[in-house]
Parts: sequence; structure tokens; C-alpha cells
Amino acid sequence: MDGPSLGSMAAIDDEVAGAAIGDSVRDFYERHPYPLPVSDLTGYGPAWDHQRRRADSHLLWPDLSYRENRKILVAGCGTSQAAKYALRWPQAHVTGIDFSASSIAETAKLKRKHSIHNLDLHQLPLERASDLGLSFDHIVCTGVLHHLPDPVAGLRALRDVLSSEGAMHLMVYAPFGRVGIYMLQEYCRRLGIGTSADEIRDLAANISALPPDHPLMPLLRSVADFQNAAGLADALLNPRDRSYSVPELFELLAEAELEFGRWLRQAPYLPSCGALAVSPHHERCMRLPLPDQFATVELFRGSISAHSFVACRNGRGRHHAPDFEGRTLVDFVPVRVPDTVVVEEGLPATAAAVLINRNHTFRDIYLPINSPQKALFDSIDGWRSIRELVADEEALPAARTLFERLWNYDHVVFDTSGAS
Repeated sequence: MDGPSLGSMAAIDDEVAGAAIGDSVRDFYERHPYPLPVSDLTGYGPAWDHQRRRADSHLLWPDLSYRENRKILVAGCGTSQAAKYALRWPQAHVTGIDFSASSIAETAKLKRKHSIHNLDLHQLPLERASDLGLSFDHIVCTGVLHHLPDPVAGLRALRDVLSSEGAMHLMVYAPFGRVGIYMLQEYCRRLGIGTSADEIRDLAANISALPPDHPLMPLLRSVADFQNAAGLADALLNPRDRSYSVPELFELLAEAELEFGRWLRQAPYLPSCGALAVSPHHERCMRLPLPDQFATVELFRGSISAHSFVACRNGRGRHHAPDFEGRTLVDFVPVRVPDTVVVEEGLPATAAAVLINRNHTFRDIYLPINSPQKALFDSIDGWRSIRELVADEEALPAARTLFERLWNYDHVVFDTSGAS
């Protein structure tokens, strides 16, 4: 009888290696639950009022009517994420899964303390999400796929439990903004630094002695994770960590038979926003296909360390790209994003205000608006369509331009469910 072929032996070796990686990652998170466990979420739910939920909903589902009773899966929920989603969406049914028993135990403590009745928890790897026997309208998987032995298989497993009109909120690491992290990971490997409490303490002390121009320093100044042992271990000592450039991210989605919807915060990826919009290369960038625009701007910015985005089943992605020249635009209902800050002091000439999304970290991303534009922006109530907000037909071309810029700069999302 013939023995196994070289191909089948290689496949077996890959499966064994993948299982070993998965076991090492699981063991890591059992010993170092992440994020740092919290004991109290009092006040978290009320911060997510109706306006914030509605804006979040139409970011994910611009073409569907707003509702609050969706089925949500938080895949790789860590120590608190599923509990937070259940508090955000009290009418939703939230399911949290994680392969770490300690993470599920920490979340269960929060469930008991806050009497969170709309949350179910399961110790389950996301690759086995179908074991739940459910489908979900909304799947959240942030900071997980890049730790899996086979991210494509993991993403396919999530796609299999995504409803036909469902949306995924995904986050994966990006390479260029994590150069300093990867340098320190290699540093730790060369020195054989482990994950004991003493070794993590010594690592934290050593990091404080880094040169001020080390590539890790921008993240040290801006990322709270480096201030605690759990975050430090997750960033520098995790046994599995890969990142995705924009082109690699689109390849990942294609392999998993999913479609890109939009960036959660899109202005940092658009050549029409910030410094590139007034640069000599703006027109060249704008002539590129949209994925190539994103890839080019990622290289220009140089410090994006993670990609947060919406993915959906094939054919659904087009709903996330409004046609600002089309006839149906006037039937769109603009919904203001609660994270917008309106600055009215120290303004550029001719500006009545400057709009800044507080989640943007690049200082060149701000939107000056003049007095008529500010009046129109102030009139947005989340219920009236553009047709109702702009009664003067002659004012519609200028309004189209403003609403496109508001959308590009992450100051509005659109409810397009009523557009013909």
C-alpha cells in the first residue's frame, strides 16, 4: 500500500504547526488575560445614547432602517468587550466567544455584577463559531485575526455565521506604524525574554531607557496599553503576531470571500482629506482605483498601526459608497457623528468653524466650514433628508459638495434606507 504523498505530509505538518501556534497563543492569554480586566462598567451603557447608537448603526448598515434588536457576535471577546456591547445595545442579543477560559471568567464577573441579561458567553475558538448554531447581523472581531495560525480560515468561519445583510467590524494590525513594536519583539526574542512577572517588569523598566528617537516612542506616548503589564506582554511577547498592509488586507478579504465596505474612520485613508488634498500629488492619487488610493495614502502617512473597517458579504459593499452625483442623494438622511468637535475660536480666515473628529490622530485632518456651511451643518437633526434641509434648488450643488466632504471627513453617516 502506498504511503502518504509529499503534499499530504506537508499539509499534515502545516496542520500540526498551526495547532502548536494556536496552543501557545491560548496558553499566553490564559496567563495574561487581555485587555487588562476591569471590575466595574458603571456609566458605560448610558454613554451610548440613542444618537450614538443610530450613527453607529448607519455606519454599518447605511441602507437598512434603524433597529436595536440585532444579533451581535463578539468573536475573541477578551475580558470585557462582549459585556460592553451588551450594555451599548440593551435591546440586542449579544454572544461573546473566546478560547481563553480566564477571559470568559472575567466577562462573566461583569455580567453578574451589572445583571446583563442580554449576554451569552461561550469558551469557544472563533474558528468553531458555527457550533453555536446561530447567524448574526453584526460580528465584531478586533485584535484577534492577526493572532490566529490561519487568519483566512478564521475569517471564513465568521463569514459562515454572518447573515445575508450582516456587517462585520474587523480590526487587524498594520505594518508601517508598528515598526518599533516589531523591533522590540525581535529584541526580546534575541534575549530570550519570557512572560513571567519579573521579566515583564524588567522589560518595562528597560523600555523607559529607549532613545527618544526610537521608532517605538510615538506609540509609547499615545497608546495606554504600554502602561500596564497585560498590554506590554500582548504587544511585545505575543507568540503570534502578523500585520496587513492595505493590499494584503484586500487579499485577505478576497480569500475569505468577503467584501470591503468602508474604513471605520476613513479620512486618514483618503487623498481628498488633509495634507494630500492640497499637495502636488493630489490629482495623481485621485486617478487611482480606490483600493490603490488607500494603499498610497497608507504609505504617505507612514504611521497607521491598525486597520479598523467594515466587511460584508459579496455584493453588499456598494451600499457603503454614496453616489454624490446621483439623483437619490437628496433623499439621504445625514446623521451627525457624535465624535465631532466644533471649534469656533482661533480659526483660519473666512472660516466660521473647524470640524474635528476626536478619533482622528493625524493633525492635518480637520475641516474648515464657512457661515452658510455651518448653518447647514447645524440644521442636521438625523431625521430630515437633504431635500428637506436644502429647500432652495439652486443651493443643492453646494450642499452636495459639503455633504461629500462631511462624509469623507467622518462627520456624518447617511441613512439611505428611504432613498428610491
